[in-house]
Amino acid sequence: MLRQMRGWAGEHRFAPCLLLLFFVLTVRTPAQFLLKVAPGEGVTLMPSDMAILEADSERKDLPCSVTPRKADLGFDLRFHSGYEVTIPMTELAGSGEVLTVLFRVYPEEDKGRAAYFVQHIQVPPLSDEIKGDALLGGGIDIGEGKYHVDWLMRDRMERLCSSSWDIDAALAPKDKPIPLFLGPREIAQSLPEPFVNDSANRPGDLEQGLNVKLLVNFAPQNLVSPALRRSDTDALVTILKAIERDPHVGHISLVAFNIEESRVVYRQDSGQQIDFPSLGKALETMKLGTVNLVRLQQKHSDTDFLASLIEKEVGETAHPDAVIFAGPKAMLDADVPQGDLRRIGDIECPVFYMNYNLNPQAVPWKDSISHAIKAFKGTEYTISRPRDLWFSTTEMLNRIVRSKRDRALARAAAGGSE
Repeated sequence: MLRQMRGWAGEHRFAPCLLLLFFVLTVRTPAQFLLKVAPGEGVTLMPSDMAILEADSERKDLPCSVTPRKADLGFDLRFHSGYEVTIPMTELAGSGEVLTVLFRVYPEEDKGRAAYFVQHIQVPPLSDEIKGDALLGGGIDIGEGKYHVDWLMRDRMERLCSSSWDIDAALAPKDKPIPLFLGPREIAQSLPEPFVNDSANRPGDLEQGLNVKLLVNFAPQNLVSPALRRSDTDALVTILKAIERDPHVGHISLVAFNIEESRVVYRQDSGQQIDFPSLGKALETMKLGTVNLVRLQQKHSDTDFLASLIEKEVGETAHPDAVIFAGPKAMLDADVPQGDLRRIGDIECPVFYMNYNLNPQAVPWKDSISHAIKAFKGTEYTISRPRDLWFSTTEMLNRIVRSKRDRALARAAAGGSE
């Protein structure tokens, strides 16, 4: 049970939860939040709380065990760190308890840039005979750098548990070129969901930038999963954001689809930014794992859908500077016939496929989208780790820039020879 719950916590990052070793206790609580402080002003805390944080020492009036989590780089190109706390359930027994967690994080030797987080946890009534431990978790997002954490938790009787630790968020030497979504020594609240418009303003002339078309298969990494996992959406959304943030890109059009449901879930015409909240809302309408009797009676309906999608989106008259497919492997019973795809004809722009595959050794075979882009001499990239995303995006966009330049030179040469 403990292993299962920790897996769940990793999927729903830093959501407050309590775990019993014998049964799971559901607790409806507000999420952990960052205390907002005006520039140049200090945070206002209870004097006793500030004294505990400044003491930088452990208190065990409220028995607990704090285990810091090492910083790890997620697919969203943010470092994630946090903690787990275990408390004997006997300490929470009674008619209902309220636990308050307060902690601050600051870059090493720079308390003036401390960020303060607070979380209030409502514990339901518990029997005095209850056994086992409760597990509480929380965390933050950070940029590269070294940090210090001062943490405390208190109950309604003002019993305290406190701890402090250091965090080192460092990229491996070969990953140093990766531009993270948080700057060095930056501290942020963990995103409750990935569908937020958080892209910074991009430099350069957007009107002269690349115009790319994205076709994204929003589907689970696990072929038999009945729902999109948070890790799936994080990876796919980060692929979109990595492309959107690149200074070479000026305009993006997006088609989000799901082959299992054989439908386009969301469409956005060419624009300078992706509307991520609208994309997230559209994806909520997906009902994976539901049997559609009409499609069940149609042999290879998923293959027919993919063929129709490619014919419409890739074969249209007005071509962008590149067409980019993205998504997990789409292992269909039948691939789209190459002859059908060749009837679309030659297209001017290059075609790419960013295949999100966490375990390429377990699933090394080409999928149906891989087979389809062969008809257009497409290029495939396998995305298994955050570094794969950065290096493949950089190489892909450089190739698109060269392709656009070469086509422009060819048109100019053809015009001059007439």
